Amino acid sequence: MASTTHNPAILLKRVLCLTESSPLILCLDSVAQTSNHLIDEIIHNTKTNSSLKVIYVAFETLNKPDYASHFIEVTNTSSLTKTMEIIQSHLPSPSSTTTHNNKKILLIIDSLNYIPNDKLAQFVSSIASPNATLVATYHKDFPEVENPALDNYPSSLELIQFMATSVINIYPKLSKSLDDETLKYELDKFNIPRGLNNQTFNVNLINRRKSGRSITYSFQIDSTKHTYDLIKSALQQDEEQQVNETPEMLQDLTTFNLSTSAKQKKAKDQVSLPFLEAQSLSSHASAIVYEYEKDDDYDEEDPYEDPF
Repeated sequence: MASTTHNPAILLKRVLCLTESSPLILCLDSVAQTSNHLIDEIIHNTKTNSSLKVIYVAFETLNKPDYASHFIEVTNTSSLTKTMEIIQSHLPSPSSTTTHNNKKILLIIDSLNYIPNDKLAQFVSSIASPNATLVATYHKDFPEVENPALDNYPSSLELIQFMATSVINIYPKLSKSLDDETLKYELDKFNIPRGLNNQTFNVNLINRRKSGRSITYSFQIDSTKHTYDLIKSALQQDEEQQVNETPEMLQDLTTFNLSTSAKQKKAKDQVSLPFLEAQSLSSHASAIVYEYEKDDDYDEEDPYEDPF
């Protein structure tokens, strides 16, 4: 868990707005809660970007979504290789990415489950592009075909989770009359209780930084009001109660005001801190840059002159 010195909802907002540097956003859904509402939330957050091109790759979707600029129906292609070629034809070539930096591409794949395990890494790497963000869904409860030749190979879920820069695990907001154990029991019998696949749902976000560190947060998303509420554990709530200030603590201690108003707290929570912006930079964090001055007596052929 990351530090609580910033508002975690800002990070989720940046991921959904495609502001956060995250080439592969993996959405893990199930029968209990699909990723459709989360995809709609991403589209809602990116609709202000008029230059955004949305490419929708459909393995199981029949109709073209209204927001899609291009709709690629995989059932109409002869092979997976042909599908990759069609997707690549809509992406900018590596030589043209430097001149089209303002063009952002959102590539949505409705299901990765139909791609064979031994072809998954090749498929994802072949459609990766510097100006494109891949948002892909993987159904957790979809059985994977076992291949005896790949016994020592990681499963498709493990492989795609390793490749993803942001993993969003989606699960339903359960009512008081339904717990996780009862839900699993009903779904195992192919009985879907009422109230699932609601527009208000919970997510668990894992975001990997450039440094390799990952941070994890849980949120409740209301896709009708477009609000994101942090779900805190019991330990976090106890720590917050100990840290939170009360006006009585600082009263009569000084001649000036040390407390924070609700308006000031709200403004503070909406600030995007510099370390979030730094993730979109091309340079590596904590890199040491040494520039020689003209007065330096440096002999590049002398092995003992290495400044590092």
